[in-house]
Amino acid sequence: MAELKEGLKAPDFTLPSSDGGEVSLSDFKGKKSVVLYFYPKDDTPGCTKEACDLRDLRKKFEAVGAEIYGVSFDSLDSHKKFITKYKLQFPLLSDADKKVAQQYGVYKQKSFMGKSYMGIERTTFVIDKDQKIAKIFPKVKVDGHAEEVLEAVKSL
Repeated sequence: MAELKEGLKAPDFTLPSSDGGEVSLSDFKGKKSVVLYFYPKDDTPGCTKEACDLRDLRKKFEAVGAEIYGVSFDSLDSHKKFITKYKLQFPLLSDADKKVAQQYGVYKQKSFMGKSYMGIERTTFVIDKDQKIAKIFPKVKVDGHAEEVLEAVKSL
């Protein structure tokens, strides 16, 4: 698959959601922009900070017509525990078969303590109402990231 770039159409997907049912990107076409953030693992330090920072700005995202969705390989059960523990106020999507992470080009070889493995590279996509990728934040550094994403959404 070709690398995704800003200005290109975002790949559609349907994933099971922590709030029941499924979420498809196409559900938002013409209605809302979507912040789609891919993160490695529920309830780990960086992922928890990222989720809590987005949670704390959720009302500001809603005010500019944006929905927030987190995506990881974790199960819906894991997502529900993570949401409850940190009072997250947006759904988390389970990409257990890794297909959406592959579509979005975030399933990559990583290394930790000298070992290589495949996993999610923390990346955020801002997708506009026309389903085009307005902004990509690759290799996210968590500190200040939620504010950067909010500014990108405000500029749509």
